[in-house]
Amino acid sequence: MLKLLNLLKDGRFHSGEALGAALGVSRSAVWKQLQHLESELNLTIHKVRGRGYQLAAPLNLLEAQAIAGFSEGEPWPAFIHDSIDSTNAEGLRLAAQGQAAPFLVLAERQSAGRGRRGREWVSPFAENLYYSLVLRIDGGMRQLEGLSLVVGLAVMRTLKTFGLKDVGLKWPNDVLASGRKITGILLELVGDPADVCHVVLGIGINVNMQGAEQIDQPWTSMRGETGQLVDRNRLVAELSQHLQHELARHRRYGFAAFQEEWEQAHLWQGRKVSLVAGTTRIDGVARGVDGQGGLRLEIDGVEKSFSGGELSLRLRDDS
Repeated sequence: MLKLLNLLKDGRFHSGEALGAALGVSRSAVWKQLQHLESELNLTIHKVRGRGYQLAAPLNLLEAQAIAGFSEGEPWPAFIHDSIDSTNAEGLRLAAQGQAAPFLVLAERQSAGRGRRGREWVSPFAENLYYSLVLRIDGGMRQLEGLSLVVGLAVMRTLKTFGLKDVGLKWPNDVLASGRKITGILLELVGDPADVCHVVLGIGINVNMQGAEQIDQPWTSMRGETGQLVDRNRLVAELSQHLQHELARHRRYGFAAFQEEWEQAHLWQGRKVSLVAGTTRIDGVARGVDGQGGLRLEIDGVEKSFSGGELSLRLRDDS
C-alpha cells in the first residue's frame, strides 16, 4: 500500500497498467489496492477513463532522508510508521525494550491518538504531525519542572518560522493560533523520576488539515492560518532544532529561566479564568506561572499556585 502511495503522491495521473508494472501486480490487484487506500486511509482518488488514477491532492509523506536534508547537524534517530496506535505508546514500548534515547517516533496516522485527560486526538493520514520525542532523565525532578511549558515555547517558535503570526500559549499544554487550538502536548513518564526515568514528549500539530467533524472545540491548522501547504519533513527538522535548543537551556538553568518569556506568550495572562478539576471549579485571575511551571491564580486577592495533569483552564464567561 505504501509503495502505491509513493507512486501516486505527486498528484498526477498514473495509468493502471503503469502502476501494475511498477508494483509487479495485475491491474485488478491495483484496483483493489486503490479501493483499500480510499476506505482505509480516507483518501480521495480520481478515476478517469483513458488517463488513469490521481490523488485529489498531492501527498507529502514523512521520510528520514528528507528530514535529514532540512536538519542542521545530526538529527535524532527517527522511527517512522505509516500507521500506529499512538506515537507516545510506541515510544514507551521502545524505551522498555532498551532503545537508546533520545529518539523520535513519527507516524502518518494514529488509530488511537490521545490528548490530555484521555481525550481522543484526531489523526487523519499524512495531513498533520504526530511526533513523540523520548528522553532519558537522570536523577532529578528539577529536569521535569515546567517541561511541558518549555515544549510549548519551542512549538510556538517553530510555528512562527513558518509564517504564523497570531500564535500564543494556553496553560498548561496548548498552543493556539488566532485563538483556536493548533497544537496539543502530552507528556508521559515511566521509571523513577528521582533516579532514572524516560519521558515521552508527545506533540500533535494540525498542519495541512482542512476539515475534521470529530473535533469538539475551535481549532485551526498551519495551512488554515497561512493558506500554504506545509512540508512536514521540514516541520520535523525545524521543531527538533527548536526543541534541542530549549531542552539544553532547560537542563542547564531549569524552568525559572523561561518563566518570564512564557508569561509574555500566555494568551490568558491577566484574564478572568476558571480552573476545573473534575467537578471542582475555582474562579480567579491568571497571574502567570511559578518557577516550577504551576499556574499562579489570584483568588479573592490572594495568589495561589496550582499544578497537575488533570487540571483544565477556561476563560470565564464574563471575560
